[in-house]
Parts: sequence; structure tokens; C-alpha cells
Amino acid sequence: MAVDEWFRQNMAKEKDIELIIEEPLEDKDTKKAKETHEAKETHEAEAPLESEDANETNESHESKDAESHKLKEAFKKIKENVHEDDPRPTQSLTLRSILGGDILTGEFVRKHIWLFVFIVVLTTAYVGIRYQCQQDMIVIDRMNAELTDAKYKALSSSSTLTEKCRESHVLDILKENKDSLLHIAEKPPYIIYVPEER
Repeated sequence: MAVDEWFRQNMAKEKDIELIIEEPLEDKDTKKAKETHEAKETHEAEAPLESEDANETNESHESKDAESHKLKEAFKKIKENVHEDDPRPTQSLTLRSILGGDILTGEFVRKHIWLFVFIVVLTTAYVGIRYQCQQDMIVIDRMNAELTDAKYKALSSSSTLTEKCRESHVLDILKENKDSLLHIAEKPPYIIYVPEER
């Protein structure tokens, strides 16, 4: 019975195939009894019908019987070929099914859900690590620029100190300050010998 229900649900979804599926097949005896009972009721209700109307009714009744017989035969063949273990027929992949989320209910997605979760986690980790790396690169570039500025400042201050420590510059400063007792020696230096005590 599960196959019948599944078939009815899927056939109701299909728009291209128009099949009328009747209730489960009845015994031939009960079918014939119903047909004769219906025929008697119609015959009693419409006794004064002309022969042409009776022929048309019989022909339409025969055509309905033929159609129902064909449908029942088709249904029998489908029942013979379809088993509960068979995979469900795949729906066509359309943009509407993707955007509507129907693709997420597919058997393939349900079987591999943990793989998809793992891929999403890896992608999230990759994006997060890449973002952190870019932030670190920005900090490194900023610190390199600060280091270069500090080197240039140290170089300029070192050159200024070297310039101020020159002898000529020191002498010029001493000349400007007249109250200083420091001046250039006029006599060359000489050595003083001190006798050693014994």
C-alpha cells in the first residue's frame, strides 16, 4: 500500500502525465454486479428512451470500460515494476527548485549532510583566518612605517649631535660666552715627571 500512496502523491505532482488513478482494484464479480445494478437502475429510470439513445449510452459505457481497463492494466504493470526499495525518481534540477529550497530535501543532500556541514565549517574557518591574516598584515605595515620614521628621526638627531660636538662649534660657543674661563691652549702640552717613592 505504501507504493500506491507514494505513486499517487508523485503522480499528483507531475503536470505532464495525466493519469487517473482509481482506488485499489476490485474483484471482477463485484464489478460486474455493480455494473448490472447500475444498468438496471438507469433502465428503470429511463424506460421510454429511444433505441439511438440506448446505443449511445452503451457506446459511452463501453468506452469508459475500455479506458478504465487500460488504466487498470497500466496500474498493474507499474505495481509489478515498482518496489519499495527502488530509489525515488529524481526531479529535474531547475532554478525554481534551487531557490525554493526543494534541492535541500533531496536524497543526495540528506545522505551527505555531514559533508556539507564540514565544508561550511572549513569555509567559515578559512574566511576567518584570512580576515585575521589581513588584519595582521595591516598592523605589520603600520609598524614598519613607524619603525622607518623612528630610524630617520634617530639618524637626524645623531647628525645634529655630531655637528654640535665638533671642536670648531664648541670653540664658537666659548667665544660667544665671554665669562667662560675655558680657552684654547697657547703652549703645547708638556710631560711632568713625578719621582717614585720607595
